[in-house]
Amino acid sequence: MRAPLRALVVLLAMPLAPAAAGSNHDTGIRAAAQGIGDPLPGLTAEELAFFQAGLQDFVVRASVQGDAVIPGTESGLGPRFNLDSCAGCHAQPAAGGTSPAVNPQVAMASAAGATNRVPWFVAPDGPIREARYVARPDGSRDGSVVQMYVITGRTDAPGCSLRQPDYGAAGDPVTGQGGDPNVIFRIPTPVFGGGLIEAIPDQAILDNMRARAFAKMLLGISGHPNVSGNDGSITRFGWKAQNKSLLMFAGEAYNVEQGVTNALFGNEREEDPGCAFNPLPEDFASFVTDPGTAHAGITKFAAFMRFLAPPAPAPDTPAIVRGRAVFASTGCVLCHTPTLRTGKARTAALSEQPVSLYSDLLVHDMGVGLADGVSQGTAGPREFRTAPLWGLGYRIFLLHDGRTRDLGDAIEAHASPGSEANVVVRRYRQLGSDDRQALVAFLRSL
Repeated sequence: MRAPLRALVVLLAMPLAPAAAGSNHDTGIRAAAQGIGDPLPGLTAEELAFFQAGLQDFVVRASVQGDAVIPGTESGLGPRFNLDSCAGCHAQPAAGGTSPAVNPQVAMASAAGATNRVPWFVAPDGPIREARYVARPDGSRDGSVVQMYVITGRTDAPGCSLRQPDYGAAGDPVTGQGGDPNVIFRIPTPVFGGGLIEAIPDQAILDNMRARAFAKMLLGISGHPNVSGNDGSITRFGWKAQNKSLLMFAGEAYNVEQGVTNALFGNEREEDPGCAFNPLPEDFASFVTDPGTAHAGITKFAAFMRFLAPPAPAPDTPAIVRGRAVFASTGCVLCHTPTLRTGKARTAALSEQPVSLYSDLLVHDMGVGLADGVSQGTAGPREFRTAPLWGLGYRIFLLHDGRTRDLGDAIEAHASPGSEANVVVRRYRQLGSDDRQALVAFLRSL
């Protein structure tokens, strides 16, 4: 065995040292800056019109039968659902973001007269969550979303008598830990800069994967793309990079999170005839020319996300500059690639642009500590997409299940048996307190 490889084997076999005393202090989220949630610069008037139409639909609430029964709402909610709008989940610090400080799922349980119980893992000051079962009762693998609420009892759903799912033994409502191990959670991913991510060519992702191969090998980092089982192209949206495009992301979320059928997901997940109130699909394109009404909701959602600008980082300070250097020297940059580049795109604002997302868009083995037991596409039960870090300074809840608010805890959670991040976390633990604090300052500046 050659010396570098022998050293690597010894290093990866070493037990992880405990975190150093006096670990870094997370100063908390940044105040929302001017321009957060704005469209990309350089859009045409027509593209801006679609952005605004998409934003309008993104924030509108859904009800079962729509405006005819509950004014100001769109039809299609349920029969099973998690929340009643896109912006309800993607709210922090602006439409397109992630979980807000006050969880709207609590009030949603009884909205419009519904008789739902608030699940144990939904807390007023906790993150918005969706739940999945790892396995079915017969032991076969599951992984699909199990919506927490039903429309039973609502004034716009007379006669419906569905029952809520049973999520088993309760755990900590804020961290989501310690409950039924068959129930796992996801929190909303921010969609800022979605069009720029969508426009990165597959080849750019593969070239970046192969870059600095020896440095990655020495740290035990590998990673691979999640790919479409149909055409083999790289998928890139969602916690496991399981969705190919913004349109697919929008269509699936509309159906799964709000229960609204659409052109991509045209059937209800719950087909109890006593809870069927609308012709399907509930979201559809009409044959008129006004961009606000001609296109289906999922098309407008995708346009909003496609034209939504990424958050701008905070201006540099000495601490941020120092933290950026620490981010590089510890090896964080080997997964959280600072910048990729888009290819030629029909939209000029998306064409051949730098994308400072701090992600390689690959999925990596994060070990037993973060494993959720769910496979999606070619992403296995311990694998997750490298989360883009742009906008991290605005996020209240961290990691895929929102288990912590503290960046130090989130970094520590990357280390566990089998994780590709173990050596990087070991380097982090060896930093002095000033360097750890500078790293936090840099991360919160993004």
